[in-house]
Amino acid sequence: MSRLANRIFVVSLLVAFMSALPAWADSHGKAGQYGIGKAATAEEIAGWDIDIRPDGKGLPPGSGSVEDGEMMYEEKCASCHGSFGEGVGRYPVLSGGEGSLTEPRPEKTVGSYWPYASTLWDYIHRAMPFTQPQSMSDDEVYAITAYVLYLNDLVEDDFVLTAETFTSIEMPNQDGFFLDDRPDTENTTCMEDCKDPASVKILSEPTMVTLAAQEDVAVTEETSSVDDKVYRQACQMCHAAGVAGAPMTGDKAAWAPRLEQGREKLLTGAIEGIGIMPAKGGQKQLSDQEVATALDYMIEQVKQD
Repeated sequence: MSRLANRIFVVSLLVAFMSALPAWADSHGKAGQYGIGKAATAEEIAGWDIDIRPDGKGLPPGSGSVEDGEMMYEEKCASCHGSFGEGVGRYPVLSGGEGSLTEPRPEKTVGSYWPYASTLWDYIHRAMPFTQPQSMSDDEVYAITAYVLYLNDLVEDDFVLTAETFTSIEMPNQDGFFLDDRPDTENTTCMEDCKDPASVKILSEPTMVTLAAQEDVAVTEETSSVDDKVYRQACQMCHAAGVAGAPMTGDKAAWAPRLEQGREKLLTGAIEGIGIMPAKGGQKQLSDQEVATALDYMIEQVKQD
């Protein structure tokens, strides 16, 4: 490369650098900024600002009564938490436990342990129902929250929960939490006449274990002619554990009377809902064919030896 070409190249770099310098200075000119990305807009910040605080700040407009909440609770919550909040199987108990926190085995429920009603509203809004989180409207969340509070004798049966009435709720354990300012350890730091670190030794002797060669074990994998993808994504959660009376996958005794009804009747019940199981198990996004595939997989598991 000639000297002229070198000079042209250097000048080009300088021009490019000087052109970018104002933008770089703008992004680095304020303390605490690193010049990475862009400043968040008010709309973007609002999208993440979704926490509900104990004083009711952050609650959206809406309302829900205990009466309406009872019907919604039976439809969306009772299969796991019980009609009275007593809990089904290993699912959380929501009501009861009053005065048990000082006992050796306290029963921590919404009424006995939770300090703020805002936690209840926020959790239902974010994570419930278990099979379809964030599928309920704000009014439905208000109603179910009101009913769970009623199950704990915290509101009357004619109570209507709104952002305005929210602050009237006082949880029994509201003052049971405090900031623990105790140190992380009871030990104190040695500041003088300390031991030489080189003199500190481990007195225990390590246990010597002689490992034998591992024998190869023949593994027989179970195979299925039916795709189990839909079952694992939408049905396994209840049918693998027998939640709320759901026939467990592979349980011949539980499935025998159902198989006698015929596949078509079973499929109709799975699509339209049967007993406490909602339509399509609450997975409304599934097509009828996907429900049929999941049902065929469970039927095949029963018929396997």
